[in-house]
Amino acid sequence: MCSDAVRSIGAEQVPYFRTSEFSDLMKENEKFLLKFAKAPDGSKTIFMTNSSTGSMEAVVMNCFSPKDHVLVIDGGSFGHRFVQLCEIHDIPCEVLHLDYGKRLSREHLYEYDRDNWKGQPFSGLLVNVDETSTGVLYDIEMIGEFCRQNNLFYVCDCVSSFLADPFDMSHCGADVMITGSQKALACPPGISVIVLSPGAIDRVQHNKVKSMYFDLKDALKNMERGQTPFTPAVGILIQINTRLKEIEDAGGADTEIARVAGQAADFREKIKNLPFERFAESPANGVTSLHPINADANEIFLKLKDDYGIWICPNGGDLKHTVFRVGHIGYLNHDNNTTLVNALRDLMSNYGQ
Repeated sequence: MCSDAVRSIGAEQVPYFRTSEFSDLMKENEKFLLKFAKAPDGSKTIFMTNSSTGSMEAVVMNCFSPKDHVLVIDGGSFGHRFVQLCEIHDIPCEVLHLDYGKRLSREHLYEYDRDNWKGQPFSGLLVNVDETSTGVLYDIEMIGEFCRQNNLFYVCDCVSSFLADPFDMSHCGADVMITGSQKALACPPGISVIVLSPGAIDRVQHNKVKSMYFDLKDALKNMERGQTPFTPAVGILIQINTRLKEIEDAGGADTEIARVAGQAADFREKIKNLPFERFAESPANGVTSLHPINADANEIFLKLKDDYGIWICPNGGDLKHTVFRVGHIGYLNHDNNTTLVNALRDLMSNYGQ
């Protein structure tokens, strides 16, 4: 859900963007994002006009080469997407498989420590911090410690966790952070954001990429003047600027994270007596994944949409009929939780539950 101020911008005419005014807005966007990500000094931000998968692909292309060997944490459809991207771009990878809904334990991770691993040494690690398909939040500090000990280039997909779960890019040692406009930034989809540490910038500058649109060297050069190489989603970038200022005026990133956490806790308390099982062992703040005990998850999604005018998040693939997800990000409050829970209670009564 978008705030009224963000939504109102969508009704305005889109201005021409090769101007000093738009450059100033873009630099302001970068300033806020670096601050909210707690990025190390010298970090830079890139704004991509594509879904966040486009930025995932751009990072794989620009930060790795076939000379690398990366470890990918795959506990759901988005972790698996990193695996697919590595395969497409001939980046050798090892996959740390996790069952859906399961947390990443220290014991499991350290099976791949250089003192235990007998295969080709790793040079990087890729993880979806909140595996959005299951709502599992991984321990970024534990993974960061692992990366430091093993000298790994650390890529964090924070698409659904940025501004929803605590994240300190400097402290955890992440080299790259990725997020998207349509999650906790609560703007329309169409823009994804890449934050690069100084070490990541150096990798990008020295890596040859066979692409025009996804060459991040070009994006970094243009961002020096507050611009993008190609026409961006101008309206959404203006909406992001408004949203970032809303967050800053309300107290900053930590305040927004606490608000999302409170929204999640309120929903989880209200849902306790309904016939659902929590699916994620280590749940993220931004989303609650639920397994209906005696009902079809996709059918619940459709009935809420069609009969109640309420949107929750369906799942696909193997989880389509067993798990649905409820988001806690954006322009929501506890009254919205109550409305949803009442609808679920009414709906489940029709199943005799």
